[in-house]
Amino acid sequence: MASYSATNTGDLRLKLLIDTKNNKVLFAEASKDVVDFLFTLLQFPLATVVKLLSKEAVVGSLGNLYSSVENLNHIYMQPNLSKDLFLNPTILPSSPFISGLLTSVATINKPSQITSKLYKCNYGCGSSAVTDVYNSVCSNCRYDYCGDGGRMTAEVKYIKGATTATAATAPATNNYNNGFVKEVITYMIMDNLVIQPMSTISSITMLNQFNVKDVGVLKEAVFHLGINEGLKLLKASMESETVLTSVFLAS
Repeated sequence: MASYSATNTGDLRLKLLIDTKNNKVLFAEASKDVVDFLFTLLQFPLATVVKLLSKEAVVGSLGNLYSSVENLNHIYMQPNLSKDLFLNPTILPSSPFISGLLTSVATINKPSQITSKLYKCNYGCGSSAVTDVYNSVCSNCRYDYCGDGGRMTAEVKYIKGATTATAATAPATNNYNNGFVKEVITYMIMDNLVIQPMSTISSITMLNQFNVKDVGVLKEAVFHLGINEGLKLLKASMESETVLTSVFLAS
């Protein structure tokens, strides 16, 4: 049987109730921070999951799909798109505590820097019109310079930034500063990652559901939860209905 001890020195802790007879986690008692951490994993785009778990370890063929985009020559992409759109998608913000715990995620998955390419008329007709479709016909001088008009091929430098008006109407990002779920409450996490508020009644109900007759076989154990365990939980959640048992009680 696995040794029930902390796996690292992380700040997040899970208190597991273990059926030692069957070497199975019945459920875990967790704080708000642990639930926030697990909810943060749901924010990861698929490309981020592929990179974090390594392409070889990803379930199914997602790793192959990622490699296909990675290996595709940029000349086959639309001229105004970057492969970073797929390979390095942006992760939504979370609480400072969780963001700090996921520092390695931020390193491996930098926000995508998509360079938008815009074009103006190559005849210099003075039109202020721009387009993101290379070599399209200029709507301003198409009948004045030649038979098919000027072509939108002169690249215009694009500076990304929000104006005062758009910044005022943009959704606030500090909604995530306090994580996702409320504090004070203790949460129950089932082996299959079903999460619900914990209470004495819910605990007794779960013991009855698991048909536990001898409480002597039950053991509490505290495990620390860091990024390595988080990634193991992420991978196990795609492969198993006994996630906590697979991650924390593996021999």
